[in-house]
Amino acid sequence: MKVIFLYVTCKDRDEALSIGKLLVQERLVACANIVDNMDSIYWWNGEVQVEKEAILMMKSRQDLFVQIKDKISSLHSYDTPCIVAMPIDYVSETYLSWLIKETKTL
Repeated sequence: MKVIFLYVTCKDRDEALSIGKLLVQERLVACANIVDNMDSIYWWNGEVQVEKEAILMMKSRQDLFVQIKDKISSLHSYDTPCIVAMPIDYVSETYLSWLIKETKTL
């Protein structure tokens, strides 16, 4: 079973909490973590922007990525949300077992 680490930036803690909680409740992700008050620097509309954001980090199964991406896109306030998934190549067997148990099967 392939598992992924998801990285999503949100406008604030409340948005990250709302999205993360819903994804856990729907068993699309096993776990969500929020890092608040991050400084983000990026190009938008031809100008460099500097904003505070919150990071939403989640762990799930690779086969659920499309559903996760679609759900985040439908809930997110940004026109172009950052939704990045990276493979988890190494994971403890006990954590992997828990992650699989806590996410829905297709």
